[in-house]
Amino acid sequence: MRTPRNVVVRVVVAALVVTGLLALAKAIPHAAAQDTPEPPKQNWSFDGIFGTPDLAAAQRGFQVYAEVCSTCHAMHLLHYRDLTGIGLAEAQVKAIASTFTVPQGLDDSGQPKEGPATPANEFRSPFPNEKAARAAMNGAYPPDLSLMVNAREGGGNYVYGILTGYAQPPAGFPMQDGMNYNRYFPGHQIAMPQPLQDGRVAYTDGTPTSVDQMARDVVTFLYWAANPETVERKQMGVRVVLFLILLTGVTYAVKRKIWADVH
Repeated sequence: MRTPRNVVVRVVVAALVVTGLLALAKAIPHAAAQDTPEPPKQNWSFDGIFGTPDLAAAQRGFQVYAEVCSTCHAMHLLHYRDLTGIGLAEAQVKAIASTFTVPQGLDDSGQPKEGPATPANEFRSPFPNEKAARAAMNGAYPPDLSLMVNAREGGGNYVYGILTGYAQPPAGFPMQDGMNYNRYFPGHQIAMPQPLQDGRVAYTDGTPTSVDQMARDVVTFLYWAANPETVERKQMGVRVVLFLILLTGVTYAVKRKIWADVH
């Protein structure tokens, strides 16, 4: 039985339409990605083989996170006791933890109760669950920041670019309701309002709180949070390299001694 010619034509046309739609679907995000400029590369204290986080900057960055970012973003992988890793004393950590209220199980009547956090508590989450977060944030879900610097291509430069990339949209740029224009966010539309403004926080060490400074400090803190073992790991690497150099020298000297009389 022969297939009617019009049926074959319809099948071919349908296949071409589907192929075209798939190509268009792939091309749109690719074009959007190409249209997004790469965030400017910054000089970070933790860059390079011997680089480590600037602890003073990390402490200021924690202040920015605590006063600004923590209202939307959780850091489930950190406990308050971990803050000794950025140079805070145990007494300071206890004082900081006590300023946050965290769930503390149930009271005698079976109702949830809250109380001051201790160093053993994980960082307070701004929302009890993802559903509550989306309901409060108009459908958007603020990502956990514990590993953000490692999770995004570009690392610290990407996070810095997002924090400093807010601007007015170009003339004629179509913005969706509730979205904000950002030069370095893919597609240029981000649900998060601009979090940093000059003077938003008051640093205890007197450092001026410009958007650039706060962004650099919070990136340093987030790098430390994602890589708390950086200092120890790099110090161990230096020791290993020095040991191997010494071992190479000793091996060469022994070889020279053993083969000195061999002609």
